[in-house]
Amino acid sequence: MIPTIKTNQKNMKYNRYFICLIGLLLLNSCKDDDDVVTQEPMQEEVVLTDNVEVYNAALVDNSLVLAVVNGGDKSYLVDKSGKKVKEWNFSSNLGNDLEIMPDGKLLGMFKTLTPSVNFGGFGGVIKIINLDGSIDWEYEYASSEYLAHHDVEMLPNGNILFLAWEKVDMLEAQQQGVNTASHLYPETLIEVNPNTNQIVWKWNSYNHKIQDQFPSLPNFGSVSSNPQLIDLNYFSLDNGDIMHANGIDYDAQKDVIYMSVNNYSEVWVIDHSTTILEAETSNGGAYNKGGDLIYRFGNPEAYKNLFGNRLFYNNHFPNLLEDNVPGEGNVLVFVNGSNTTQSTVYELDMPDVLNLIPNSNNEPQLIWDFTDPTLQYGRVSGAVRLQNGNTLICEGDYGFWEVTQTGEIAWKYSGLNTSQFWRCYAYKFDDSEILNQNIEFE
Repeated sequence: MIPTIKTNQKNMKYNRYFICLIGLLLLNSCKDDDDVVTQEPMQEEVVLTDNVEVYNAALVDNSLVLAVVNGGDKSYLVDKSGKKVKEWNFSSNLGNDLEIMPDGKLLGMFKTLTPSVNFGGFGGVIKIINLDGSIDWEYEYASSEYLAHHDVEMLPNGNILFLAWEKVDMLEAQQQGVNTASHLYPETLIEVNPNTNQIVWKWNSYNHKIQDQFPSLPNFGSVSSNPQLIDLNYFSLDNGDIMHANGIDYDAQKDVIYMSVNNYSEVWVIDHSTTILEAETSNGGAYNKGGDLIYRFGNPEAYKNLFGNRLFYNNHFPNLLEDNVPGEGNVLVFVNGSNTTQSTVYELDMPDVLNLIPNSNNEPQLIWDFTDPTLQYGRVSGAVRLQNGNTLICEGDYGFWEVTQTGEIAWKYSGLNTSQFWRCYAYKFDDSEILNQNIEFE
């Protein structure tokens, strides 16, 4: 039996059919004895924990929330009454992402003890954890030259995709036209086969650069005329973390990867159909653009495009909506809002054809958005779409919001003593991820 969230309405009326039956009996004119009239069971009052600040029984989606504690050594499942129904404790701290897989195991990014750089969201170790807490698979991608970080995802083929920083020596970067006074750590995507621990696909952002500051150096050109290339001089930091990507999602239908790039305030779309060699070039793959960006959105200023409106000011979690929720094919993005005192969740309609046209409006269509004067955090955070059409939002320093398509607040959960949440994920009670946990619900 699937558990249901109990209503918090203390003075419920009887079911109208039951009242009708009573009335008919009193009038001694009911139907024949062999006609059965049933009554839906009475629902009891929900007992809310102190964490739940808003609960609207008529609007809330009856689902569980995986609360991923940012950089913590635990995470937990919570129901809409605020009760923790399961908690996991880890031997090492999270390097951010954690998800439940269909077989009930956990896939997560964890922190190495000896990171080469200490940027926010560093990881280095990817683990698959069994139901009994033992390690099913562990893969370390950490050295003085590279470091896995932030996000990890299992692909439909069973391979593991994750983000990594790869070091570029300062002098080498300067010779390539990058205006930097430090080593660079641009973004890389790595796909590894967990059965062999072999890297089977790789994409490096540094292979797809352009610069317009030094005419005598390589990669010089017009940034606005080449939106498929990345201007490595758009953003600079003393520590070399010039991009700081923080999230990925995979589109199996188009075989592309969405990557949230925080310092560029953009989402980049990369062709996954290329070979490793093609991904280093501007040719090959299903889109015949090699590893060049096939699409980008959120901040046309990042490639000096004067057309299209900028929506993003630091962003997290490019969440492609799957076919089991309203808005299939659209992308949710949590925009932290470094330009304002509010954060915003945007739902964007991806174009049917992913393409970049120079000096044109390449931005997707805005479908829906939500903000609130009290919704604001400049780090982490994200949003997912629920099956009833509501959107579940993780506000990193607070907790979780569930809001309707019309902006009504159905549920709010405060983390209270939890320092930060990385993200939240939603699961129905009858999802295999939950059934395989063997949780005994009351």
